[in-house]
Amino acid sequence: MPIKPNAEPERVLDPSSDDEESSLEPRLRPQRLGEFVGQPSLVENLEVYVRAARARGGALDHVLLYGPPGLGKTTLAFILAEEMGKQLTLAHAPAIEHKGQLAALLTKLEEGDVLFIDEIHRLSSVVEENLYTAMEDFRIDLVQGDGPMATAWTLHLKPFTLVGATTRTGLLTGPMLSRFGIDARLDYYRAEDLARIVRRSAQILGVEITDEACDEIARRARGTPRIANRLLRRLRDFAEVLSDGRLDAETARDALLRLEVDDAGLDEMNRRFLRVIIETYAGGPVGIEALAATLSEPRDTLEDVIEPFLLQNGFLARTARGRIATGRAYEHLGIEPTAKQRKLF
Repeated sequence: MPIKPNAEPERVLDPSSDDEESSLEPRLRPQRLGEFVGQPSLVENLEVYVRAARARGGALDHVLLYGPPGLGKTTLAFILAEEMGKQLTLAHAPAIEHKGQLAALLTKLEEGDVLFIDEIHRLSSVVEENLYTAMEDFRIDLVQGDGPMATAWTLHLKPFTLVGATTRTGLLTGPMLSRFGIDARLDYYRAEDLARIVRRSAQILGVEITDEACDEIARRARGTPRIANRLLRRLRDFAEVLSDGRLDAETARDALLRLEVDDAGLDEMNRRFLRVIIETYAGGPVGIEALAATLSEPRDTLEDVIEPFLLQNGFLARTARGRIATGRAYEHLGIEPTAKQRKLF
């Protein structure tokens, strides 16, 4: 299965990026739906769709996977190809710059193969419009030449499955959304599911770990398997260098303290985000552009990486006027809100 990884080492709690040990990812990915931990209703539905497609002897319908980064969208694309017994081709939407590149990708696909386009909302409008006919009619209409000498011709494709992944469904156009027969949202994982994932990964990596350490990592992994696996690899380093190699609860807590990951799973950037709202902007409301300028972080990073977990876990509220720090944020940071700030929440 051809794959073009885009690895940019970043924060240990940044679920949007792969770290320097990205070569371990294929080993840690489950290969079948039966091995996939978490998202039970989604997995059950996908099992039905796959079995139906295989019984008909046709391609699986086009699939849209959406949700915060690090929850398993790429893994599910690999699994769907494996379950169908077909090849998977991976492409990143910004790398498909014109319809010629799109045609080159599609013409290489055999019948039933899976094309996975990551961050599909970032496709250019020209490429997206050419993708419509490819998804619906399995053809691409091309024009060669200019003016009176131009000739139009149709490129017929073998039936394939497009799996699109996005963290921002709001940026997908209506015509694109309507062409996916299967849409599936991935939610943050429960701590018990993350503990199972950590235990499985530790076994694959050859790490001796206690159940208490698995629970500690799971509790601080922000509901995200990618973060859980990354924390496991970093804690393994501490266990091997500063201890006897065995990862127990005490070693895990000490290492997480060194990594500045607190009991709620927030790292220094998350806490700084909340402190800026509380201390610089009096608790809010404050616009995202102002926060991006103050923190010297791109707006997309704040919206896609920082905010989702804070919103879902009650540290942050988003209103029409801007972002507001909640009472839980003040309590977590040990800051006493003023009377004016109390009125905000």
